[in-house]
Amino acid sequence: QVQLAESGGGLVQAGGSLRLSCAASGTGFKINDMGWYRQAPGKQRELVVTITSGGSTNYADSVQGRFTISRDNAKNAVFLQMNSLKPEDTAVYYCTSRATRWTSITEYAFWGQGTQVTVSP
Repeated sequence: QVQLAESGGGLVQAGGSLRLSCAASGTGFKINDMGWYRQAPGKQRELVVTITSGGSTNYADSVQGRFTISRDNAKNAVFLQMNSLKPEDTAVYYCTSRATRWTSITEYAFWGQGTQVTVSP
């Protein structure tokens, strides 16, 4: 089992910045792709950005140019630097990780509990 611990959420004024962190822990799994999703009240969970183990990224159009994802493979950690925040960025942000058991090719998806990001006007 892989556990994801998120931190860094909070309340910030529009135009401000926040940095989210996520660390994966567990035994017997190889961590593959990681990323961030978010869910605003009354809305479906949506992609923010994903990053492969090799560093390739895929950003949602709504955050392109403002958010930056990075990862530390040695520590199984992923980060999200959020700049120029807008009120519409307000949501619960979830860290996600795809992992494979060392003895299998079957890939599983794991999710963190989420961290609240609130951007005030």
